Amino acid sequence: MELIPESAHLLDYLEESEVIDFSHPLIQKKRNELFHEGQSDIDKAKIAFEFVRDEISHSWDIQSTRVTCKASEVLKYKEGICYAKANLLAALLRSQRIPTGFCYQRLMIFDTPDKGYSLHALNRVFLRSIHSIGGFV
Repeated sequence: MELIPESAHLLDYLEESEVIDFSHPLIQKKRNELFHEGQSDIDKAKIAFEFVRDEISHSWDIQSTRVTCKASEVLKYKEGICYAKANLLAALLRSQRIPTGFCYQRLMIFDTPDKGYSLHALNRVFLRSIHSIGGFV
């Protein structure tokens, strides 16, 4: 897989946006519950990933009709598709000054490519402590 970054500037992957709303009170509250000063960036990435993986349901798995997008909505309702869950993970990590972006994967829906694809969203995280990039969600 070839990575094609949208920006070469790590600061761009720390920005807040309408959907990565890490200043929202719900995100701030969860941030304070999950993280503390003594944790490394690796610890924080693992904690955030496991929280989103284990505590936020995938909408399809629970057959929900609710559509969430903003990180704060995903946290409030504790559900979302992969895109929404990736938004929440990015918000949690960016709140800790951990650069976090997005990647997209094309997946076959059925047994053969001619029957269609879906797009899966996941995060890409820069961990300063190891000067490397790793993928999550």
